This record gives sequence, C-alpha cells and structure tokens, in this order.
Amino acid sequence: MICLDTNYLIRLLVPGSREAAEVSAWYRAGERLITPMLAWFEFLCGPVSNEQEQVVRAFLAEIVPIDEPQVRLAADLFNHAGRVRRNRIDALIAATALHANARLATGNREDFAPFEARGLVLL
Repeated sequence: MICLDTNYLIRLLVPGSREAAEVSAWYRAGERLITPMLAWFEFLCGPVSNEQEQVVRAFLAEIVPIDEPQVRLAADLFNHAGRVRRNRIDALIAATALHANARLATGNREDFAPFEARGLVLL
C-alpha cells in the first residue's frame, strides 16, 4: 500500500511528471493507493477543477480519515522529532501512513525524514 502526500496528488495532474509516471505504474501494478484526509484537503484548496479532482480521485482506493489512533501516533511522532512546529501537519500525514502500514510517496522527503526513525518508509 502506498500513501500519497499532497505533492503527489498535485503532480499526478502534470503530464510527463515523474510523480504521474510513478502513480500510474503503481496503479497498473495493483498497488492500493490512499491519501490522508489532510492531504486531500490541501489538494482541494487548489486551484483544482472538478474534472481534475475526479481524475485524481479515480486513482485512490481510499481517502483515510484521521481518527484518534492516528492523532495519538502523530503526537508521538511530533514529540520524538523535536516538537518542531512546522512538522505538525506532516506528523499527521506520516501517522496516517504508518497506521495504514503504507509507504509514503512524497516530494518533501526532508520534511518527513524525522519520522523515519519511528518506522515511516519514504518513497
């Protein structure tokens, strides 16, 4: 299973982008593709058309809600990564991937690197 970060959702709409090629290949290979509700929110803040939304949504098996288990895990990730304020949303996205036992596809590897020590696998 692969969890797509916001930048992957956005770049999926860019023909010829590395991210579009990777997502298409994963989809064709039968990978289950998910995204956290927070990443979906960021994507929808756009600008994005209804057609673009539908294209991206067609690739996703699930938009994962953020419930108490993910929030607790995110708090743990945030605290163990040094309580850096700008990492709060990233901690929630990372927790969603970890809770789903998914690898995280992101173009912001540096932002998520602090969570690798807690088991997050980045693509």
